[in-house]
Amino acid sequence: MKNKQYSIGRQIQQNLLAIISLAVAISALGYNTWRNETTEVNRNIRLASFEILVQLGKLQIITDHAHYGNNKEMGNPITGWGHVAMVEDLSFLMPEPLPDMAKNLKQVWQANWEGLASNQESEAKITEAISNMREMVKKQLKTIK
Repeated sequence: MKNKQYSIGRQIQQNLLAIISLAVAISALGYNTWRNETTEVNRNIRLASFEILVQLGKLQIITDHAHYGNNKEMGNPITGWGHVAMVEDLSFLMPEPLPDMAKNLKQVWQANWEGLASNQESEAKITEAISNMREMVKKQLKTIK
């Protein structure tokens, strides 16, 4: 038997189908990995957004009961700290500016929670911080595809 030597061009021509199949498989794997990662990020943002909205709603209820209802049980500002902490903890999953807004909410709460029952300005500042963050979370939810 003679040892035939094939040029690289001839080898590529003979194995073109295998080369194309490999290229398609690698590109499909790359796309699938990217799509899965994007889906996971969106899922995390979506779940964090819903939970942040729930926590902000509960914080607003505490604020309203403390200020308008003078209800020590339903409007216990100490309970609000748990909701503020949860919002801040979940905000790291969110894109900017939400982590900064969560820090701002914590600062506003820290500076004003003691005056909730008697000070209109304290209530207004807390409600504004809650409302601003709720609006930004809803905007973020609209961007998820």
